[in-house]
Amino acid sequence: MKIHEYQAKEIMSARGIPVPLGRMATSVEEAVAAVRPLIEESGNPVVVLKSQIHAGGRGKGTFKEYPDLRGVNVITEGVDGGPDAAEERVRELAGKMLGSTLVTIQTGPEGKVVNRLYLEQGIDIDRELYLAILLDRSVSRNIVMASTEGGMEIEKVAEETPEKILREEIDPAIDLADFQANALAHGLGIEGDTTSSFVRFVKALDRAATELDTDLIEINPLVITGGGEVMALDGKMGFDDNALFRHPDIAAMRDQTEEDPAELAAKEAGLSYIKLDGTIGCLVNGAGLAMATMDTIKHVGGEPANFLDVGGGADEQQVTTAFQIITKDPSVKGIFVNIFGGIMRCDVIAAGIVAAVKKVGLEVPLVVRLEGTNVEEGKRILNDSGLDLVAADSLKDGAEKIVELTR
Repeated sequence: MKIHEYQAKEIMSARGIPVPLGRMATSVEEAVAAVRPLIEESGNPVVVLKSQIHAGGRGKGTFKEYPDLRGVNVITEGVDGGPDAAEERVRELAGKMLGSTLVTIQTGPEGKVVNRLYLEQGIDIDRELYLAILLDRSVSRNIVMASTEGGMEIEKVAEETPEKILREEIDPAIDLADFQANALAHGLGIEGDTTSSFVRFVKALDRAATELDTDLIEINPLVITGGGEVMALDGKMGFDDNALFRHPDIAAMRDQTEEDPAELAAKEAGLSYIKLDGTIGCLVNGAGLAMATMDTIKHVGGEPANFLDVGGGADEQQVTTAFQIITKDPSVKGIFVNIFGGIMRCDVIAAGIVAAVKKVGLEVPLVVRLEGTNVEEGKRILNDSGLDLVAADSLKDGAEKIVELTR
């Protein structure tokens, strides 16, 4: 689960991690009303108006409706004109940003509609750095990644100048050690009293990652102010869905308007679904078989449109929901159902397919491969249904048939 920047900063602030002062707004009037108190509290006439969507690259992103308008805007009118001038500029920009579609490097060309804004105090920035704590599944531990290249996409840094990325693996028995935090500070060129501030910052971030079951905390940029303070100028957090039962306060932060409706429907039905860029919808039982199915489709020249695992104990209703999710995807030109019945019985899958087609219809080719428990009964159900489908004898046979039918 992801949350917005303003929510991540609320969490950090509550844990004593330095962040700029800010206020969230869902309307133009709320944004304007936040200007004067923010200027008075911070003592800085400069404020920053930030779009809030679940995607990075907002500062460089632009709106479909206003191609010259960025997703993050620094408001300097208050320097000469005072709060009145800053309010007027915020009113103008907020009116354009709210309800418009922001396109960034991470949203894809379709972009995301901005429903929330975050108004934040301006900061005197001396240096911009990159800092993240993320779960490295290859070692089953959190790691710290840091770089002097703050404000840039870390993927670009990794590709072009990988030597500028520092890494420390965190031992869960002792958390991030002081010597590791100091090594990171040295590698980033942090000196003097700022070193102590950085060490406190990164260790507090490590504790938050452990206690909140995050799989990512990214600060880009992490800034050192003109006064030598270390501060999170941006904040991104992602949480392990399987641990949300331990954090009802975090779960309450979920913004479903930012999530794929298909993925939400799958979660509610107890299915595992991930949207991909291809044209062949896949309905499979078991994560390993689902991966093998996608690999085989690609091997024979096709592109999978999704990862969808109905699991080993799905019932007819779950299968129907899975089929509905696939058929609602306009990019799907064909569907491949690949079931190896163990705990999951082939007759249940067959009944679910028949029920789903009767409910939502079928306008694309359908290839079905069934094998395992109750396979003959499953095939009988499909044969007697009158559905226009193609039977497959094996995984490769099914992949080849669906690829051919969708060409």
